[in-house]
Amino acid sequence: MSFTYKHDGREESHPRAHFRDLFLLPWQQRQLIVALTRRDILSRYRGSIMGLAWSIVQPLIMLAMYTVVFGTLLKSRWPGTDNSFQFAVILFVGLILFNFFAECLNRAPTIITTNANYVTKVVFPLEILPWITVASAAFHFLTSFAVWLVFALCVYGKLQWTIVFLPALFIPLAFVGVGVGWLFAATGVYVRDLTYVTTLLSSLLMFLSPVFYALDTLTPAFRALILTNPLTFIIEQARAVMIAGELPDFVGIAIYLSCSIGFAWICLAWFQKTREGFADVL
Repeated sequence: MSFTYKHDGREESHPRAHFRDLFLLPWQQRQLIVALTRRDILSRYRGSIMGLAWSIVQPLIMLAMYTVVFGTLLKSRWPGTDNSFQFAVILFVGLILFNFFAECLNRAPTIITTNANYVTKVVFPLEILPWITVASAAFHFLTSFAVWLVFALCVYGKLQWTIVFLPALFIPLAFVGVGVGWLFAATGVYVRDLTYVTTLLSSLLMFLSPVFYALDTLTPAFRALILTNPLTFIIEQARAVMIAGELPDFVGIAIYLSCSIGFAWICLAWFQKTREGFADVL
């Protein structure tokens, strides 16, 4: 797919082309994205005895582990909760959202280097590779979300109807994820050490995100720091709609979506600008 316009008989890069294909690209290449995402997911579990069942077993084990460690051993309690099971439900909301972003972040630097055979194929749209990573991470998010639904229903005896607004929170986060993919995939071709940086960054983000603690329990100075984390708003809003039964902050979501689209657009422009040197480096 070309990201250029013709002007006076010459082709030139145009920012509007990047913005246009930011939305059209996933739709135009949807069949290819679905096929490659399916292959990516299956290849991850190929050779294992349980196969795709691990996508369900893993979040179950994580949920059980955090329930025992934080709820039973450490006696942790979330403000307003009565038992360790309620604590686990709240904690797991933040964890599955963080895991989605962490997967996008950690895989980003090697997206191009692990698919070097596509670089020399002129007809292959390299820019869809981060979308495949996002789609694969979304699959694991959905399996973890299914586990959460069953567990929350058992703990609370009901589900909040406001959970229908969860996609409105996930879409902006997906744009951040694909933006991170374009940014670090392109940079990772030239800077191979980036893999170690993203691993450290994801660990840092976990503790700077309100996954294991409530914002209300923090000091004002530390709370201000946590609020600068782009994951904080999404995690807090997700807990509001999934557990508290509150309507989301629609204005805040609109602002977040606008910023995430702008971020993804800039990262796509960077990807297209640097892709000409991929073949030489690889």
